[in-house]
Amino acid sequence: MSVSIDISFKLNGVNVRAKVTPGMSALEMLRDELQLTGTKYGCGEGECGACTITVDGQSLTSCLLFAADCDGREIITIEGLATDARAEALKKSFVNCGAVQCGFCTPGIVVQAWHMLGKTQHPTPDQIRRGIEGNLCRCTGYKKIVEAIADAGALLS
Repeated sequence: MSVSIDISFKLNGVNVRAKVTPGMSALEMLRDELQLTGTKYGCGEGECGACTITVDGQSLTSCLLFAADCDGREIITIEGLATDARAEALKKSFVNCGAVQCGFCTPGIVVQAWHMLGKTQHPTPDQIRRGIEGNLCRCTGYKKIVEAIADAGALLS
């Protein structure tokens, strides 16, 4: 018999409730229980950034956060950015700059870039590289990703 915990939190602007188990990660809850599959499972160790979300305004890797610790918090996933102006600028820039290849890492990088542009609208290339250093991409070499994030900042002006 598995023990479950009832939690409630704000997810992408909507109040939600979920039943989670004590050892369940926020990533598992989002993907398996709430069917939000935009947040990707990459390494399970917080090293690749594929599962990046924001929690109470801070970007975190959801594979390292217990689902139970989401209780009472505000969570934003890539799905929550669907109608956001900053995210729209990022989507356009990623396409225009050719910063998307296989796309596996893209949701985590977009969430991280969205978070970064919320703090600094016009980051320098060095600030961008530092800001996304926890997000791994095996396809692009990062040059186009850095250009896309800078371009998105310019579009927001």
